[in-house]
Amino acid sequence: MEKITGGEALMLSLIEENVDVIFGYPGGTIMPVYDKLYYYTHRLRHILARHEQGAVHAAQGYARVSGKTGVVFATSGPGATNLTTGIADALVDSTPLVCIVGQVGAPFLGTDAFQETDFIGISMPITKWSYQITSADEVAQAIAKAFYIAGSGRPGPVVLDFTKNAQVGSCDFSYQKCTFIRSYVPSPQVKMEEVAAAANAINSAKKPFALVGHGVELANAGKELLALLEKADIPFGWTLMGKSVVPDGHPLNMGMLGMHGCYAPNKKTNECDVLIAVGMRFDDRITSSVDAYARQAKIVHLEIDRAEINKNVKADFPVLANLKDSLPLLTQAVGKAEHASWISSFRPYAEHERAKVVNPQLHPAAGAITMGEAVSSVSSRAEGKAILVTDVGQQQMVAARYFEVNQPRSVVTSGGLGTMGFGLPAAVGAKVAAPDREVVLFVGDGGIQMTIQELGTIMQDEIGVKIVLLNNGFLGMVRQWQELFFGKRYVATPMANPDFVKLAAAYNIRGRRVSEREELAAAVEEMFAHKSAYLLEIAVQPEGNVFPMIPAGASLEEIRFE
Repeated sequence: MEKITGGEALMLSLIEENVDVIFGYPGGTIMPVYDKLYYYTHRLRHILARHEQGAVHAAQGYARVSGKTGVVFATSGPGATNLTTGIADALVDSTPLVCIVGQVGAPFLGTDAFQETDFIGISMPITKWSYQITSADEVAQAIAKAFYIAGSGRPGPVVLDFTKNAQVGSCDFSYQKCTFIRSYVPSPQVKMEEVAAAANAINSAKKPFALVGHGVELANAGKELLALLEKADIPFGWTLMGKSVVPDGHPLNMGMLGMHGCYAPNKKTNECDVLIAVGMRFDDRITSSVDAYARQAKIVHLEIDRAEINKNVKADFPVLANLKDSLPLLTQAVGKAEHASWISSFRPYAEHERAKVVNPQLHPAAGAITMGEAVSSVSSRAEGKAILVTDVGQQQMVAARYFEVNQPRSVVTSGGLGTMGFGLPAAVGAKVAAPDREVVLFVGDGGIQMTIQELGTIMQDEIGVKIVLLNNGFLGMVRQWQELFFGKRYVATPMANPDFVKLAAAYNIRGRRVSEREELAAAVEEMFAHKSAYLLEIAVQPEGNVFPMIPAGASLEEIRFE
């Protein structure tokens, strides 16, 4: 067998794992890897980000849309540390990544050599697994293990710290995919007694309500979930990360849960008698005050990660297993039911919200364009077929509320970490994953400037994302909190912004700015008609707010409409 270098073993290992795209940024200690990549560009496409944070967020967007594990290359030291925000984001939002970072040669470890950091120590708390490769002989086995850990069970990020001597050293290459690691049980076996107990609770319910989370999408169990909900006639709400699991127009879909969620599902959480949590972790943005959360209800919790059971909300009937396995068994065990009067009781709350919030947002009488009508105008043109990507802030919440999606894996956003700057590079990855679908990014004037250099990536790789910039001249969500809870003391939130359309033009990206309502529809049509990347800047209300809102730490009953 002919010996090859560790760098080439990496390329062959990635091909064995069916990798087709790598997002990265080269540097000194990863150069031997990039040198071998030169010979495999016919099989491995490399997307050159303009910053390592852009690379990792792009890999997240790619993973979320494709269902595959995203791959990132970076060099040591600052290259590696620039990945940490995206790695932490991926851990909280259960996004599978394999991040391969260069490292100084093994003889120099611990000497404070140029661009040396202890990236294993840095990354260990924010990964499923971190490992340092110090010999070329380890490469194939480390890659196999990394992909198995990243993509199995509850997915997440893995870091491989690849010393330079291991990249240039020689080894015999053979590859065997990893399917088992002792003491690692990614998908617990379903316990039928847990399924039976949960089914009995659901069968006895007069007012059942389901909470749908991102775990359903990760398990590719949307159809299995719908079978349960439709058989037992259970209305449901969804977390921010659970949007797109079930089509927005489904009759049992009552809307988004949480701090900026819809009135009806938040209110009914504290009225139901059985609460069925499916692939969600009872995040504080969903529960607000746990002491006042669903105290009247029996809790059924379907979850793959044992650590999430009873962590925030006590489950009366936990079902610990992969949803792909547990949902069909639960559906088989529950009886066919009808809850028409319970479902109809959601309607008055929805009508109240429509009168107080939705109609003023979507059909304002006068004044500046609202965020809601901007999102709705784009959504109407997209017809439920586009992939929605958001940054973090007001535009994120408004997009989640008013942008319609009807296909799975169609929402990419930063949920648990709330990473501003996520949106633009994540949209790049989403479009790479689904080149035949429209990818629409909603971003604010603050968030876009955190990773605006990725316009260069869009230009170089001709990535046709549609960028909708909602510009209110503020760090909008922070300003909203300052208005509501800090006496309108607007400190460090007003923003002096560049001419975004001219800036886009510098990257050969067509753009247009709209400030008048009469121009909006034509501008949206122009954006979709343009086949390449496009930046549509919409000047929206400077002090527009996102309602409803449940103040942090308040109960679900303390929801505000103004």
